[in-house]
Amino acid sequence: MRESNLSAPEVAEVEGQPRLNRRQAAKIRTRQKVLDAARALFAERGYDAATIRDIAKGAGMSTGAVFANFQDKAELFECVFSEEMAGLLQDIQTAAAQDGRVAERLASGLTAGYHRSLEHLPLMQAMIARSWFQPEAADERSRTFVKPIVEAVINVLQAGIREGELRQDLDLIVLGRMIWDVFIANFRYAAYDNWGIEELTPHIRKQLDLILSSQLARQ
Repeated sequence: MRESNLSAPEVAEVEGQPRLNRRQAAKIRTRQKVLDAARALFAERGYDAATIRDIAKGAGMSTGAVFANFQDKAELFECVFSEEMAGLLQDIQTAAAQDGRVAERLASGLTAGYHRSLEHLPLMQAMIARSWFQPEAADERSRTFVKPIVEAVINVLQAGIREGELRQDLDLIVLGRMIWDVFIANFRYAAYDNWGIEELTPHIRKQLDLILSSQLARQ
């Protein structure tokens, strides 16, 4: 057997798993601790009431350590937003990966999203509120975090077209964005009317039936 001339770190890099030295690993752990503390505080208080001082305290470190990893609270929140959208995407995709009508698949996926987000409603409220009051560059980045979720909805719609349930000429992008907008708008009922999953589940199902009723293929 021919021996490799590569060192261990080089082999790891070739295999796509670069080694981290202790300092790099410690920095990653510190950053994640700050993110976890920030997420918990944003979920408890929302954006405005969460301070860097309290986030640092929750992470068990100084404010200087927080600023060594993040420029400001806005950047921290953006990172939390990115992680939350990634988790939401996974939950929606998993729940929607089933046999059945398009409306049923989408309802299952979006209901799973509500299950996830209702556990920390102030965080979702803060995300929605911040989407209206942030610089243009930050808004563009936020849209990139949401885009995969809209694409997941579109994938379900495309499956409905292939299976002959939905019209061939429907506007996938407009319909996908519309369903996402409806999903987000319903959080208002959770925030102000005390709706839980028992109310949101049948509501989103009715909304999806109405939205898709005009998009059904002729029988």
